[in-house]
Amino acid sequence: MSKITAAITAVQGYVPDYVLTNKELETMVDTTDEWIVSRTGINERRILKGEGKGASDMAVPAVLGLCKKRGIDPMEIDLLICCTVTADHIFPATANIITDKVGAKNAFGFDINAACSGFIYGLVTGSKFVESGTHKKVVVVGVDKMSALVDYEDRQTCIIFGDGCGAVLLEPNTEGFGIKDSILRSDGSGFQHLHQKAGGSAYPPSIETVTNKEHHIHQEGQAVFKFAVTNMADVSAEIMEKNNLSADDVAWLVPHQANKRIIDATARRMGLSDDKVMLNIQKYGNTTSGTIPLCLWEWENQLKKGDNIILSAFGGGFTWGAIWIKWAYDSKK
Repeated sequence: MSKITAAITAVQGYVPDYVLTNKELETMVDTTDEWIVSRTGINERRILKGEGKGASDMAVPAVLGLCKKRGIDPMEIDLLICCTVTADHIFPATANIITDKVGAKNAFGFDINAACSGFIYGLVTGSKFVESGTHKKVVVVGVDKMSALVDYEDRQTCIIFGDGCGAVLLEPNTEGFGIKDSILRSDGSGFQHLHQKAGGSAYPPSIETVTNKEHHIHQEGQAVFKFAVTNMADVSAEIMEKNNLSADDVAWLVPHQANKRIIDATARRMGLSDDKVMLNIQKYGNTTSGTIPLCLWEWENQLKKGDNIILSAFGGGFTWGAIWIKWAYDSKK
């Protein structure tokens, strides 16, 4: 019997209509378009508007679009994993809300919170259900409404983040395609440098936590950048070395879109030219769990069966890792 691997068989994305440009941010905080672009590579980002709108409202069109593209009914989904730090509610899991909204009545679901590494953590987790032979159709959603956590008076963080969602379908493959290997890591000592202080059990919501803006993102930019630029690059090179992959063997790097300088450093460490690097940070910013699947969605038509693809991410916590995928299909033009 051939070994079962978990292959991505469809990709879909969704971004809100509202575009928050650098020019608009200039009217909100002390910053300039030139300053933002030179330090992050971001020109604009998408923002989800509307009373009561949450992460699930971006995930629903992505999952329904995924099913339509693959030609399956949501009832065929066995499991849905939602990777997010901006869940609709503390509980229930946003995955459960998504399955209800899309009509995936036969699926169970749960959320994964690994900050910007959420999608790669979720992809590896979902692959294990497929590889075990117990699940045939697993949906992994990467979605974040980062505008819900951003302090738009903080010039250091409000320029970085946007809202968006990407989703993939994992199915069994016995031809050697799909997820081939992964390296996932974490280091909780990095908590102090990037976190949301209040809202959990350690610091429940109170008048004081709201007044002190402790429900917003706290980031020490230089410390995070230094750790990210080293570890994201190192783990990407490590997975290549572990699997005897040269730069010529790799068709694409799909990096988490946090900062163009971090992406450039990762590509250099891997020996890859710019034309092998997926980059859309300029128009979406950092959508946290959404960045990697959004890249796959936008580049899907350029991917060819058998392409070696490296996914790489770094996130708060700290969390980081890389995945080697052998792409399983030629996209329809």
